[in-house]
Amino acid sequence: MLKTFLTTLLFSCMISGAFAQVTAHELLAKSIEYHDPEGLLEQGEATLQFTEERPNGTDRHTTAVLNPWAEKFQLITSSDDREITTTLADGQYRYAVDGASPTPEEVKTFKLNPTRSDFMRTYYHYLWYMPMKLNDPGTIIDPGVKRTDFFGRDALQVRVSYDPAVGKDIWYFYFDPKTSALVGYRFYHDEAANDGEYILFEGEATYQSVRIPKSRTWYTHKDDRLLGRDILDQITIR
Repeated sequence: MLKTFLTTLLFSCMISGAFAQVTAHELLAKSIEYHDPEGLLEQGEATLQFTEERPNGTDRHTTAVLNPWAEKFQLITSSDDREITTTLADGQYRYAVDGASPTPEEVKTFKLNPTRSDFMRTYYHYLWYMPMKLNDPGTIIDPGVKRTDFFGRDALQVRVSYDPAVGKDIWYFYFDPKTSALVGYRFYHDEAANDGEYILFEGEATYQSVRIPKSRTWYTHKDDRLLGRDILDQITIR
């Protein structure tokens, strides 16, 4: 019994020591190799179809066409029998509501303006191209890796901040110790105030060699309030 215990303890220490020696950049490289080993997302144009659930029942269906390298973006959202389309082409945004040019009132109601559209474009690119987007300029990755519990899940934690010209939030990313898959993240505007949100992943959606977390459930840090769940129903890349 004692021999078995000591063997197990020694093995655990060896594993912990091995992870302590892995740098954040090495872990990131392994994670990218897991999620997009052939660089298909970097090379192609991805179409992602979502079901976006919200606590108040206002679920919506969204299709996002993402091609950050070619400055191309399209977002089609359907909710309450209305369909809103945002398209970026040739450096300009164009909008449609139910297939027609929006009225001034619809422009205001649905926030159809370049500032909001830029935000949504960044949102979908940043969150759904993770962890590949952590290689973007202005990203500051702390070199250390911490073994931790992430809401009941054994995980490796990496802290990320940004050049002030890029962003001010502090992010923590969590990876599976065995596969290096990204399993969740959290962010703070002011970490001392415990604001911001944490996001839990479940399942995977795949396309050829690409693996993307299938569902992401959002909660607030302060009161663990459910904000919503985004489910990736389908992904294609061309």
